[in-house]
Amino acid sequence: MFNAVRIILMVAAAVVAAASVAHADQGTATFYTPPYVPSSCHGYSNDGVMIAAASDAIWDKRGACDRKYKVKCTGATNQGDPHPCTGQSVVVRIVDYCPPGCRGTIDLSQEAFAIIAHPDAGKVNIQFNQ
Repeated sequence: MFNAVRIILMVAAAVVAAASVAHADQGTATFYTPPYVPSSCHGYSNDGVMIAAASDAIWDKRGACDRKYKVKCTGATNQGDPHPCTGQSVVVRIVDYCPPGCRGTIDLSQEAFAIIAHPDAGKVNIQFNQ
């Protein structure tokens, strides 16, 4: 009986882990450099450096302001750096708008991008969730 309970708990944990991965959105990330003010969400307020600008894909008519996203690099988008990912993830807060023509789903601060990928890559594939 003890083994049956253990197996059920392990299966349940695997299902929860798979569900959390399945709900991650896919996109691309780029980065922008300082100064980070003014921003579309907070004007001239200093929001720190773990911030990002949202493209039209997630901007939601300013509804994205102050949403937090966990972002992780999943791979290269170009031939410049075939292995750009660091293996780490970062949590950023949306404080700005990346206008039409934005090259990524999320435009991270330079500091946030450097946590998930080598800046030389410029643009990487990501998974992200709120």
